Amino acid sequence: MPRQLHLSAALDSPGHVDAAHFTALARLAERAALDFVTLDDSYAPEPRRLDALATFARLAPVTRGLGLVPTVTTTHTEPFHTSLSVNTLDWVSEGRAGWLVGVSDTEAEARAFGRKGTAPADELWAEAADAAEVATRLWDSWEDDAEIRDTATGRFVDRAKLHHIDFEGPYFSVRGPSTTPRPPQGRPVVAVTVAAADLAPDAGPGGRARVATAARYADVVLLDAPDRAARLTAATELRLRGGEALRILARIPASLPDDTAISALLTEVTEGGGGVDGFHLVPADPARDLAALADRVVPGLRERGLFRTGYTGRTLRDHLGLARPASRYALAATIAAPTSPAAPAVTTATAEVTR
Repeated sequence: MPRQLHLSAALDSPGHVDAAHFTALARLAERAALDFVTLDDSYAPEPRRLDALATFARLAPVTRGLGLVPTVTTTHTEPFHTSLSVNTLDWVSEGRAGWLVGVSDTEAEARAFGRKGTAPADELWAEAADAAEVATRLWDSWEDDAEIRDTATGRFVDRAKLHHIDFEGPYFSVRGPSTTPRPPQGRPVVAVTVAAADLAPDAGPGGRARVATAARYADVVLLDAPDRAARLTAATELRLRGGEALRILARIPASLPDDTAISALLTEVTEGGGGVDGFHLVPADPARDLAALADRVVPGLRERGLFRTGYTGRTLRDHLGLARPASRYALAATIAAPTSPAAPAVTTATAEVTR
């Protein structure tokens, strides 16, 4: 059997500020059973746009299977708030949330926000790495069974299963724990966009810092590469750095005005793998191109056995074939617990499975 592809798409629609527009796009993407959709975001005043995370919170109750991965910048925000907001999206979507990590590098964004000035790209991505570390620790800070809701004693939570993260870094100092229980997915899916040029030997410090952040924290990399050879080289290097569980989707344009352009995209997706797990499509006209994707491209892939006929799992991690991670704090407590005949020691193999 051929290996099935992962497919996602961008809903970027500069200038659109109406919920009905994004609802229609999400329903088209869900009709195609795409793994997830993304939405760009920026603090720049032009073009006007809606907040990506809030927009996807609006889409959560009108979709059932589609993953929702908004861009959230780390440059002018606090990681405690980011972790809480993405966690909330995971709860309201019943486990379909992700976070596309972004940075803000323009003077216009700095002026619009008014919090601090611009910084070099390597510093921005080092700060993003710290923010991702804080967020993942906060998602883990409630063990899965921390809520007890014992009305007889009036105890809502087992405080022994809430953990201070005590993070100290060059950009943030966060004690925790989170104010929201652990997300349904354990940790929402983290995505980072990487260019093949960022992996080149002569890549600048900004590119190297972006790759380091992706290798350490990303579940999904959206890869920009000029051709199949560059795609294969970059994907191979990313797997060496990020591990085999990393999902790599090549970003490709999807302009589908007629059947000829469908045909071209179908050929690209079918034959242009280049070591990736699938494709992140960037429509030129989202309404037109997502409709063509659902009506013409995806059926062609299904005929070839390359794409699922519908959602078979509940969460975004299910769609991507990613395991639900255990809380690092619960795992540490389990490994450190004293052994007894009634409680056998945790083996190395068990620890590896639950990492």
